[in-house]
Amino acid sequence: MPLNELISFLEEHPDAQIVMGADYRIVAANAAYRRHYAGGRDVVGQFCYAVSHGYRQPCDECGESCPLSASRASGEPRRVLHLHHTPRGEEHVDVELTPITGASGRIEYFVERMLTVREASSFPAESGLVGKSPAFNRMLELVRRVAPAPTTALLLGESGTGKELVAQAIHQQSGRGQGPFVVVECSGLTETLFESELFGYEKGAFTGATQRKPGLVEAASGGTLFLDEVGDIPLAMQVKLLRLLETGTFRRVGGVDTMRSDFRLIAATHRDLKAMVEAGAFRRDLYYRLSVFPIPLPALRERRDDIVLLAETLLARLSPGRPRALSEAAKSNLLAWDYPGNIRELRNLLERALLMADGDTLLPEHFPRELAGDATNGMPGVDGIVPLDVAERRYLQWALAQHGGDRKSLARQLGISERTLYRKLAG
Repeated sequence: MPLNELISFLEEHPDAQIVMGADYRIVAANAAYRRHYAGGRDVVGQFCYAVSHGYRQPCDECGESCPLSASRASGEPRRVLHLHHTPRGEEHVDVELTPITGASGRIEYFVERMLTVREASSFPAESGLVGKSPAFNRMLELVRRVAPAPTTALLLGESGTGKELVAQAIHQQSGRGQGPFVVVECSGLTETLFESELFGYEKGAFTGATQRKPGLVEAASGGTLFLDEVGDIPLAMQVKLLRLLETGTFRRVGGVDTMRSDFRLIAATHRDLKAMVEAGAFRRDLYYRLSVFPIPLPALRERRDDIVLLAETLLARLSPGRPRALSEAAKSNLLAWDYPGNIRELRNLLERALLMADGDTLLPEHFPRELAGDATNGMPGVDGIVPLDVAERRYLQWALAQHGGDRKSLARQLGISERTLYRKLAG
C-alpha cells in the first residue's frame, strides 16, 4: 500500500496509530493518536522513543523491549507493554506493531497501534493494579495476553503479592467480565467441606443439611471461578476437580443428577506445584491442566521501583478524608526493607504508622524500629556484612528516593548512563 493511502486509511481509524520508518522516525500520526497521546502537538519527524518515553536512544538501549527493532529483525508483528508519556502523565500502553511491505518487497514502514491499559495505573489516586517497574510490567503483559482467551491461568507468587487482584483484572478484561467472579479459598478446607462448598449439596445429604444448597461452581457459571491456594486442595478431591475441569460437569453432594457449569478458571498458589507433583502430593494430570498459562507475580523486593508508588496509593485508600505524606527519610526506610509479607506487609506498616502519627507527614519514628536498619548512617537496610552487589543496590535505591525517583537525574549525578543505573537497580 502506498504511504499516502496508508496515512489516509489510518487518519479516521478510532484507535491511536502512528507510522514510522525503520530509523524510528515518525512519518504520520492519526487524529486519535494526536488527541490521546500527543496533546494535539505535531510529532511527525520526531523519533518514537523520544515522544513516547523521553529517551535519547531506542528503547532496547534503555532497558526496555523495542517492538520496532524486534520486528525489523524478524519481519513479524510484535506486541509489548510500555510506559508512555501522555498529556495525563505516565500510562501503561499496549503496543501492537505491524511491519508494512512496500512495492519493492521489503519492509518500508511500521504501523504502531496503541491502547491504554485501564486496569493498571501509575497514579496513586487510582484503584486497580499499581506499578511501573520492569517486573510489574512483565507480569501485566502476561495478564493482557491471557485475559481475552478462555485459557486457564495459574498465578504463582508468594503470600501477599496480590494474586486475587490480578485474578480480578483477568476476569474484568475477559469476555466474562460482566459475569460473577467467585473465589474459593482452598486453604484449610477439609475433604468433606471442600466438596460441599465447591459442588453444593442436596437436602438430607448429611446431618444439618436441612435444605438444598448450590455450590460455588454453580455460582460461577457465566463468569470466573478463582481457586485461591490450589496447592492446598486435598489429594482425594483433586480427581473430582480434574473431572470438573475436563467435562464441565459435577454432582452435588448427595445428588444423582449430573449438572453442568460454564466458567473460566483462574488458579493461584504460593507453593511449588511441580515439586509437589514429584513428591506425590499433587496429581500430575491436574497440574498440567492448571498450568497452561503460568503467570509469576513478583515479590515486592523484586519491584522496589514501585514501593513508594504503592505506599502513596495505599495511604490514599487508608486515609481517604485526610491526605497524608511520607517524609523522604521514611521513603528511604521503606525502599530498603525486604518485605517478607509483600504488599500485605506494606499495607500493615502504613496502617500502623497512620495510627502513630499526629500530623500529616509519616516519619521514621512512626514505623517499627527494625525498618530503619542503618539508613540513618548512610547505608539503608544493610545490617552487618552483605555481598557488595546487595550493598550497592540498596544504596542506589536509597539514593533514588532522594532524587524523587528520577533515574535520569541520579544517573547524571553518579556519572553513569541511565541504562547502567537501570541494570544495577534491577540486580
